[in-house]
Amino acid sequence: MTFDPSRIFETLDRHCVDYLTIGAWAVIAHGYVRATADIDFVAKIDEQNMERLAAALSELNARLRGVDADKLDIDPTDPQVLISGASFTMDTDAGPLDFLNDVPGAAAYDEMRSRARQANAGGTTVWVVGYEDLIRMKVASGREQDLLDVHQLRDRHSAQD
Repeated sequence: MTFDPSRIFETLDRHCVDYLTIGAWAVIAHGYVRATADIDFVAKIDEQNMERLAAALSELNARLRGVDADKLDIDPTDPQVLISGASFTMDTDAGPLDFLNDVPGAAAYDEMRSRARQANAGGTTVWVVGYEDLIRMKVASGREQDLLDVHQLRDRHSAQD
């Protein structure tokens, strides 16, 4: 499987999915370039947006990673499943993609969207969470990589002031 983030972002955009990247792509957009092998994102949870997201995921041939989805009867391309789930770690034909509904430290989606910004990822426009929202989520996760991201982002942010 080849990781093709541009294809993922273009597919989300073409289907008019209201989303925000929150993982490494957001870190990169805020000034700290580091490697990543997936895309983490949140999306507005309403029926119309979940239908658009389901269509985009279907086009990308999304399937759950690390589980036998047939035995669990979980279809990540079903809008009702997307609305009811906490998170979906998926493989797609364009690479790994994680849709998260419940993110520690995250504000309400509409609040984060109002502070979001556009960034360029390989010629593709990407919506990313705002700086303070990103920092809050990274700190709340407590993971080593997230705390390293916070340290690097704060260093770069303070150097710009």
